[in-house]
Amino acid sequence: MNRRRDAKPRTNRWRFAVHIGFFAGLIWGGVQMLANYFHFTSLSPGFLIEPLYKHSYLMTWRGYMLGWLAFIALSVVAALLYTLMLAKAIGPWYGIGYGVAWWAFLFLLVGPITGMMDWIAYLDLNTVLTQACLFVLWGLFIGYSISFEFTDEREREPFARSRDEPELT
Repeated sequence: MNRRRDAKPRTNRWRFAVHIGFFAGLIWGGVQMLANYFHFTSLSPGFLIEPLYKHSYLMTWRGYMLGWLAFIALSVVAALLYTLMLAKAIGPWYGIGYGVAWWAFLFLLVGPITGMMDWIAYLDLNTVLTQACLFVLWGLFIGYSISFEFTDEREREPFARSRDEPELT
């Protein structure tokens, strides 16, 4: 394989997706814990693994950490799926829609069926809105980070002035 010397090295899609997913889970899982701590949501940070563990255990600091790890794992899977399906999508709207889709999938379908949470009609409005906003921002983070790396969005970034250009004062 002949590469020109001035060609930029290509980013490994899957490794990049795992990194983005890890940091999405780390950041937004932390926000999830803060939202629970300040009573913006009635769901525990470990709501993803609620069917596997007792609720009382998930409300301890070990349960918080286990829930955080579960959210990181979900984020890595979500980032890999986004890379597979929408890596070339341009703009932030696909990421926002991706977050809404994950929220709907978890809160309207999988969550109530598996016992992760009550049906949405039985959740308080603060919980529903907080979780919806969190998943929108989470999806935006994953989607826009991945799309920005694998589309020509970087070419629109301002670049350094060359030596031959006059300095503007």
